[in-house]
Amino acid sequence: MAKEGLHQTVLILDFGGQYNQLIARRVRDLGVYCEVHPYHRGMEKIRELAPIGVIFTGGPNSIYEEGSPRVDPEVLRQGIPVLGLCYGIQAIAFALGGRVVTRQQREYGRTAIWYDNSCPIFKDLPPEGRCWMSHTDSVEEMPEGFRAVAHTDYTAVAAMESADQKIYGLQFHPEVLHTEHGIDMLKNFLYEVCGAQGDWTMGDFAQRSVEALREKVGDKKVLLALSGGVDSSVCAALLSRAVGDNLTCIFVDTGLMRKNEGDEVERAFSGRKLNFVRVDAEARFLARLKGVTDPEQKRKIIGEEFIRVFEEEAKKIGTVDYLAQGTIYPDVIESGLGDAAVIKSHHNVGGLPDHVDFKEIVEPLRLLFKDETRRLGQELDLPDYLVWRQPFPGPGLGIRVIGEVTREKLDIVREADWIFREEIAKAGLDREINQYFCVLTDMRSVGVMGDGRTYDYALALRGVTTTDFMTADWAKIPYPVLERISSRVVNEVRHINRIVYDITSKPPATIEWE
Repeated sequence: MAKEGLHQTVLILDFGGQYNQLIARRVRDLGVYCEVHPYHRGMEKIRELAPIGVIFTGGPNSIYEEGSPRVDPEVLRQGIPVLGLCYGIQAIAFALGGRVVTRQQREYGRTAIWYDNSCPIFKDLPPEGRCWMSHTDSVEEMPEGFRAVAHTDYTAVAAMESADQKIYGLQFHPEVLHTEHGIDMLKNFLYEVCGAQGDWTMGDFAQRSVEALREKVGDKKVLLALSGGVDSSVCAALLSRAVGDNLTCIFVDTGLMRKNEGDEVERAFSGRKLNFVRVDAEARFLARLKGVTDPEQKRKIIGEEFIRVFEEEAKKIGTVDYLAQGTIYPDVIESGLGDAAVIKSHHNVGGLPDHVDFKEIVEPLRLLFKDETRRLGQELDLPDYLVWRQPFPGPGLGIRVIGEVTREKLDIVREADWIFREEIAKAGLDREINQYFCVLTDMRSVGVMGDGRTYDYALALRGVTTTDFMTADWAKIPYPVLERISSRVVNEVRHINRIVYDITSKPPATIEWE
């Protein structure tokens, strides 16, 4: 049962699976708050969170190998509903005396499966379908009190249950969209088995966060480095509502932003109760970048210069009580510790704690995923151009200009990128393609314009679809849209005579070029 006054919570114990964040996002999308923690903190977090249910993630190990992650059997004796996924079902079986074996016939990818609909996990679902398998090991003998409730052609125990103990295991991955009705299975676990009430909403989170921040901060001063990205902008809006003009936002305009973005950020916060400081530092950044072509060196220079500019402005304010950061939940999880006490600094504020006089860090978004952060931004009445802003790297256009960064090159890529984004929006693809941008290559090619020879830059377009940005596929932008983009860019932007489209997935490529 949830602690009084708090959201109902589901505890996700991570066994090293690649889908841990995806499971958490699915649970939250179903209206239930959850947290991801390492498997070995099971009982510690059960005592702390009083969860209504526990989910075990998958993992890359074999349960019987020495040193492999194991379930604390006490977790399974608390009477709390448990759902084990992939490695999770094997961990349950092993902990309770069952037997897990390596089979000669492996199962990977979409697999035909048959369900026993008397199991609450499969309530009101078709008795057969397709699921996403990814395993070599499987449960050979179930623990006492369990029964098989799903099977495939090669796996007799594709799912198992102990209804009396409210413990369930699925050998497949319901959290991925390749599993038919997988989200319904998770919903059944949450609502039919755990008794979830669906009390996790952005409106409620916003209200509770404002109240908590007012209580914590009081009349003390908060300083935030505002980059203009989604996370820092939502963080600023939330703090503004909570502490008003006790918040100072320093927006360092590096000159490396996209077209009109600096003005858009200033306009978005001009009517809010806070102290907004915009620093025009374009000349400083371009001077530091002159002659530099190595991408890693560019990144370091931009990061170091950002810190220097921020430090200079912060010293004008004097001592502040809190330094705010727009850290979100994937930052916490990806720290490798899965512990909410860990602070993972962003690229643009890494190192600031050593230079700015403050007492404590405050991270009001550290429980939210990116899509939740966007929904919170809408709750806080941020304009859509900020809430749905494309992900943008900390070094900005500095790493979307291949080779030396100059004002002329920045203006070229800015104009081209503006056209690209405008045409994608006109085509109604701006919410379907997760990230899209232009890269000004350092390559020139021969062209013909107005019956004359040209020798100008080649521009690359990049668009990807992804759920987690850890992997990504290239976006299948319709040819007519690409044709309009190409035509407009070569006609409206000087010094570009060739357009190419990047059709490489991640991996082997990264999303950004540098």
